[in-house]
Amino acid sequence: MSDKDNNNGFDTINPATEKTIKHYDYMTKTEAHKAVEDCHNAFLKWKLTTLEERAKVLQSIAKALEKNKDSYAQLMTQEMGKLLAQSYQEIELCVGICNYTASAGLQQLKDEHRDLFDGGKGTIHYAPIGVIYGIQPWNFPLYQAIRYSIVNLMAGNGVLLKHAKNVTGSALKLKEIFDEGGLPKDLFKVLIIDHDVSDTIIKNELVRGITLTGSSDAGRHVAKKSAEVLKKTVLELGSNDAYIVLDDADVDLAAETCAQGRLYNNGETCVAAKRFIVVDAVYEEFKSKFVEIMKNVVTGDPTNEKSGLGPIARKDLRKELHNKVRKSVEKGAKILCGGEIPKTTGFYYPATVLENITPDQPAYSEELFGPVASLIKAKDNEDAMRIANDSKFGLGGGIFSNDEDKAIDLAKNHFDTGMIHINSFGLAYPNMPFGGVKESGYGREHGGFGIREFVNVKSITKS
Repeated sequence: MSDKDNNNGFDTINPATEKTIKHYDYMTKTEAHKAVEDCHNAFLKWKLTTLEERAKVLQSIAKALEKNKDSYAQLMTQEMGKLLAQSYQEIELCVGICNYTASAGLQQLKDEHRDLFDGGKGTIHYAPIGVIYGIQPWNFPLYQAIRYSIVNLMAGNGVLLKHAKNVTGSALKLKEIFDEGGLPKDLFKVLIIDHDVSDTIIKNELVRGITLTGSSDAGRHVAKKSAEVLKKTVLELGSNDAYIVLDDADVDLAAETCAQGRLYNNGETCVAAKRFIVVDAVYEEFKSKFVEIMKNVVTGDPTNEKSGLGPIARKDLRKELHNKVRKSVEKGAKILCGGEIPKTTGFYYPATVLENITPDQPAYSEELFGPVASLIKAKDNEDAMRIANDSKFGLGGGIFSNDEDKAIDLAKNHFDTGMIHINSFGLAYPNMPFGGVKESGYGREHGGFGIREFVNVKSITKS
């Protein structure tokens, strides 16, 4: 791994330069569980605050993010290699999440009153449940942590964060932002711990819910450990998102948008466009335009505004990605561009397009976490939808067609996935639900849904 581990801790590595950024020591098991206790004690006070008081803190956090956006953007790019401009975009999204939650949360969490059948009165109250433990990946160092923490703070819960090791600096920076924004002491705690200690945190009786974003295998592990102690989980797992280009699509728009969807965040996005299923009638036209865009992408220093693609976040992840490409080629896939590790400093990997994709290849059935596109030919529109659904995953996807009504009908009634973009590519919107089905996980975040995932929906009645 690029993180240099020892018994006491690890180093974080800049993927663009391969130089060490900083060394971090692991917390002891005792220190970690003391942090849980401190968070719980802070929660006992926080849960008694009003929704309006919580909203003001969230708005203050948004202002602190804006104030510190330059240093935060630089840190995220340094730790995981995303283009600097996209680090700024991530911060703006998180500012939007804070402000949206502060406003919408007032309505989403307020008491509801109902008349009972026997003439009595009923109240539905959304009560916080306690400490929520978040296990988060490195690909969006700020957003992944903000996504679950802000709604749970608004709901009145305490929050723990175990971030990926290679973005530990970003995790600690968020703690500073929360402090600057006026969040009460200990209500948000960063746990720098290994996997074994993490499993004990799940079992801690003060932890009431667990949310994870990661691989399907990580989801299975956390779900099992949580189920053993009867604790609710929300899982946002991997995917192999299909973008369908129908016979009546605007091919120029489709090619441009699909390239953007494959390359954004260096291709290291759970909801990235990964499989491109194109009907035979427009396949050659799309292939020509798509490959031309992909092969002309400039790979280089993510702080240079001329770069269109930065490095893979870690050396081991680049190796894993390349192995999947090679295995696909061994089974018949053809490389149209890219596909070779450059002999340069940094964990770079070029924009790559594969065709002749068959179900026995990793490029068809597995998640390729990097700038590698799988180009698949379909006989017709019906065949394209069949191929799109022929996946163990179901997080996002897209449909390109000049008949938007037809595309929306397909999205509603036939596309077995959680989020579908029509003639566009998107990541996340604060006011729209985010999540998937099948091995992409369960539960929802954003859009008013995530704020109720970890609350006690109390039924209070009176005659």
